[in-house]
Amino acid sequence: MLDVCLLGTGGMMPLPNRWLTALMTRLNGSSLLIDCGEGTQIAIREKGWSVHPIDVICFTHYHGDHISGLPGLLLSMGNSDRTEPVVMIGPKGLERVVNALRVIAPELPFEIIFKEITSAEETFQINDYVIHAFKVSHNITCYGYSLEVPRAGKFQPEKASENQVPQKYWSRLQKGENIEEDGKVFTPDMVLGSPRRGIKLTYCTDSRPVPSIAENAMDSDLFICEGMYGEKGMEEKAMAHKHMTFTEAAGLAKKAQVREMWLTHYSPSLIRPDEYVDEARGIFQNTKTAKDGRTKTLLFEED
Repeated sequence: MLDVCLLGTGGMMPLPNRWLTALMTRLNGSSLLIDCGEGTQIAIREKGWSVHPIDVICFTHYHGDHISGLPGLLLSMGNSDRTEPVVMIGPKGLERVVNALRVIAPELPFEIIFKEITSAEETFQINDYVIHAFKVSHNITCYGYSLEVPRAGKFQPEKASENQVPQKYWSRLQKGENIEEDGKVFTPDMVLGSPRRGIKLTYCTDSRPVPSIAENAMDSDLFICEGMYGEKGMEEKAMAHKHMTFTEAAGLAKKAQVREMWLTHYSPSLIRPDEYVDEARGIFQNTKTAKDGRTKTLLFEED
């Protein structure tokens, strides 16, 4: 199962009861962040989650409302006695930007491993996460992310017997291990059925509604998408600043056939998003105006 918490839903500047943008997930003891706006570490503490297990931090882009909370977060992680490396993923310039912010957090008890995205789409496999980055359309280089948790096929003892797999290896093969014995190689597919549907989460902020978003969000269990503007008559402003309206986000959700969409990254002028969501729900019914701390546990489908 994948725990998902939208820590902050604000764009540009924080408001009372609205932190800047950040998403946190938890999976098998490993936590992941996408973006780290001002106040992220406070939002994590308010949620009752811990900064210590954060193994991966992904950045969509390097505007301040998406990264300005990083130095404080790193200091808190260091003070939590973390010593394991932290992987950071982001557009070109990642190491330079992070090291500039670390002027106020120069000494950390853990290594930072930088993985810069250099093409339109890239995939990273870290712990049990498959992280797919895809380029979107903002006024600086910006990426969305799909997080997938693959699920292997069911164990089939009759298949294992047909393939003459020694029973002592069945458990290890179910866990994905390859085993070699006396010149024979035993692989997981020799004891498992076809892969089952896993879990998929897609996150996108700061973009116009371009095809890459719907393509990469296709069939997501949860699609978290920016809704910078909900009021009528904001379409030209959205185009000028390379952002999205509620209805544009809903159009992407419908096209991608996602199961649920949360709107986020609201303009500071959008004080009560709920007042403007009806039109978006007319396009994609399962649209929700997220608030800080909104949480959901995504589960594998029952067999």
